[in-house]
Amino acid sequence: MAIEAGCTSAARRGEGSRPALRFGLVAGEPSGDRLGAGLMVALERRCPNVRFLGAGGPAMRAAGLEVVVPAEALTMNGLLEPLLNLPRLLRCRRQLHRAFADAAIDAFVGIDFNGFNLGLERSLKRRGVPVTHYVSPSVYAWRPGRLKRFHRAMDQVLTLYPFEPKLYRDSPVAAVYVGHPLADELRPAVDRAGLRKELGVGGAGATVLAVMPGSRPSELRRLLRPFLDAALRFQASQSATPSGVAVLVAAVDAQAAATIRAELAVRGCEDVQVVVNRSTDVLAAADLALIKSGTGTLEAMLLGVPMVVAYRLDPVSAAVVRPLLRSRWVALPNLLAGEQLVPEFLQQAVEPAAMAGALAEQLPRAAALRERFEVLAAALRQGASDRAAAAILEGLADGPARRDIPISTGV
Repeated sequence: MAIEAGCTSAARRGEGSRPALRFGLVAGEPSGDRLGAGLMVALERRCPNVRFLGAGGPAMRAAGLEVVVPAEALTMNGLLEPLLNLPRLLRCRRQLHRAFADAAIDAFVGIDFNGFNLGLERSLKRRGVPVTHYVSPSVYAWRPGRLKRFHRAMDQVLTLYPFEPKLYRDSPVAAVYVGHPLADELRPAVDRAGLRKELGVGGAGATVLAVMPGSRPSELRRLLRPFLDAALRFQASQSATPSGVAVLVAAVDAQAAATIRAELAVRGCEDVQVVVNRSTDVLAAADLALIKSGTGTLEAMLLGVPMVVAYRLDPVSAAVVRPLLRSRWVALPNLLAGEQLVPEFLQQAVEPAAMAGALAEQLPRAAALRERFEVLAAALRQGASDRAAAAILEGLADGPARRDIPISTGV
């Protein structure tokens, strides 16, 4: 079968005891790290003795990645940060390219992280390496001309969302819908009361608000203050209700928690709980979320949590991005539904009073939103990691035999 052919292709090339397949992988963000780890496990199930090397975070390292560059050295936000760190990013790219050449990788998988991966993919594809990009770039959000560049960078794209493959109909890139791994993992909490008790928040009947201002320092700088102010306004507006509002703020690590607690101290807030490194639990325990745009909005949807979504880019990035956008929405529940299910506040619209009002308006809609969210979630539950592994191996088996072209160490 095709999968078995893909696993044994290296052996047929007379490589003796060397690994059956050697994959280059690059993920530069926490969400990509999780996707990459699931893919690695699924590939190893099909191809024992497979080798993985490249860039990844703690999840991929635990799954067996040979680290050439740690993901933490690559993570940037917006357009300005990568420009300021361009020399270092180019050094990392050359380092990865050299490692892939030395290992004579059979295939490369770029996991999201488009700004960095697309350039690396173009170079590898030119030199005969089969390239898969895992997570479609947001071509639905940008002007159509952007898609024309992708066929030079990749042979195959694995999409997380069912509306994406049709965007590649007129492209030489093969697009395969695999579903979203998070949808396979996450369901609404069965024992939400027990989870709240564990987190130390919310009496009987209390509305629990999850505040999710982001994980990167740049996101905290731009979003933390308006998010906290909106949460406190919403809490005050509900003070007449029997049990009021309990606020949980998610912090990615101890440093972020210190920043959040300092802002709360300025406001004299002693009853707001800061929870470190448990963002999924914070969402699962909540009735409502104020959340930055990104993968967290998908997590909230899968957990059945109504939300208000907001985001701010730095002014330079915003000025570049604004004229290129064509999508009406940025929040994943809205994109999946094809209509606005949850309110969005972007750039100057990130204003505490407006967001607090939107949170209040979500409360009476909660039950209806949960029903819509479950329908959307069901469509994403496809066994994504297994489907992604199968698509990659079948692409290798069905494609032309890999040419013995040396991979240059230049980029």
